[in-house]
Amino acid sequence: MRNVTEISFFILVGLSDHPLTMNVLFMLFLLIYLMTLITNLLIFFLVLTDYNLHNPMYFFLANLALLDMSYSSVTSTRMFFDLVTKSQTISIPACKAQVFFYISFVCSEVILLSAMSYDRYIAICHPLHYKLIMSWRACAHITSLVWVGGYSVSLVHTLLLLRLSFCRTTSIHNFFCDLPHLYQITCSDPFINIVLILLVGAILGLGVVLMTFLPYVYILRTILRIRNKTGKRKAFSTCSSHLTVVFIFYGSFIFLYFIPSSSNMETLNKLFTVISALINPLLNPLIYSLRNKDLMKALMRSYYHLKLMLKKINCDH
Repeated sequence: MRNVTEISFFILVGLSDHPLTMNVLFMLFLLIYLMTLITNLLIFFLVLTDYNLHNPMYFFLANLALLDMSYSSVTSTRMFFDLVTKSQTISIPACKAQVFFYISFVCSEVILLSAMSYDRYIAICHPLHYKLIMSWRACAHITSLVWVGGYSVSLVHTLLLLRLSFCRTTSIHNFFCDLPHLYQITCSDPFINIVLILLVGAILGLGVVLMTFLPYVYILRTILRIRNKTGKRKAFSTCSSHLTVVFIFYGSFIFLYFIPSSSNMETLNKLFTVISALINPLLNPLIYSLRNKDLMKALMRSYYHLKLMLKKINCDH
């Protein structure tokens, strides 16, 4: 038996310990988080209520909005609690729960982005068979795979996290619990855990990346054959929005998980952590909505119906 005394909590160091900086960060991140909730909830509401958006592409977009809200909330709410209460401690069970949900939502989004690539491939390369292939039953199966796949990967990582003990340093140099930071402060050997991250990243990650980018080889070839300029522009617009989201998402997470960290890169690591946990969930709905005429039309229709409803209520009174 090892002669060690295990700790019961961690200290989340956060982004800064300067009071004025912490207050500024609180206001800035609260604004970003509220905008993330509003924009993603708006997209989710529009897809749910507007009949013109009842197709697979927007069905997946609604799931993307739900995932963005979820993994942003997992990290942000804890940070706001710490900034308000000035208490930076988090219990080990709460930390492990945060790790589980954060990984599950992020992995689900990775799988969802590949499913959205497949949807665009069928829509552009096989438009006549689109409704047959991308039926609502198929969409339901793909969505189930997205959520179950994310939770399954996260469960494996979290179960292996239980084998680690923590008895020395309690400080986590981040504003939420994440695997790389926990591996740095454990007094156990995290070799198996790190190998698992690399294996999952290599096998599952490579497969998902191929499923995300390979369809665009065929999509690009098909788009270049389109003679109608309007059709070509619309296809490019839809695909460019998705590719922009994919590159931002993958870029930030590749830097965080697959590039070796050092003390010289601590500030840069914090910056990419903020981008992945807070900025990405806000950018996704903005990228899709601002460049999507169908969503903007649905928004105008909802605004018009809301205006009529309020006018009717006022008339009744």
